[in-house]
Amino acid sequence: MAGSRGARVDHAVSSGTFSLDGETFEVDNNIWVVGDDTECVVIDAPHSVDDIMAVVGDRKVRAILLTHAHDDHCRVAPALRERTVAPIMLHPDDRPLWELTHGDAETGDHLWDVDLADGFEIGVGGITLRAIHTPGHAPGAVCFHAPDLGCVFTGDTLFQGGPGATGRSFSDEEQIKRSIRSRLLELPGDTVVHTGHGDDTTIGAEREALG
Repeated sequence: MAGSRGARVDHAVSSGTFSLDGETFEVDNNIWVVGDDTECVVIDAPHSVDDIMAVVGDRKVRAILLTHAHDDHCRVAPALRERTVAPIMLHPDDRPLWELTHGDAETGDHLWDVDLADGFEIGVGGITLRAIHTPGHAPGAVCFHAPDLGCVFTGDTLFQGGPGATGRSFSDEEQIKRSIRSRLLELPGDTVVHTGHGDDTTIGAEREALG
């Protein structure tokens, strides 16, 4: 998908595991890279730095944007930061989940670099991504809206067919439904939804499904 200013969305899939509440599952995660030919941002850092860098290529990485801190979305974020010298950005409400993967050290490489907040904006390749705080799947879950590209990156908040899972620690079913209805379904219906796992959908299709 290309934007009017030369920015585009590049995509790959990386395979690994997701672990929480004493259970581990095999999962495939989407890798999303947004930018132009010279710079980009990476959305989520799942299983393999090499998989991510194969999409990035020789571009400068401006930031590593995390939709939330489940281990299958942030596991290689510190290693990716070391490779690219790009800051990790995460909503601070997800610290308990981050610490399950990366430990609870107060300083150093164990923490992320920039706290995301609702409305936070970052520019890359001539377009802007805006953070939308959508708690429910995780306390600090964030979606990234790129209006110039007509898309939103929803992590595990919204999928084709409905909300993300809420049956595990730090999740809340009613909260995720409120977040989706009040923060995402208000976007234009033709907005493409790029999810954390699986296929794309649109806001319009999910608006109909959720009623």
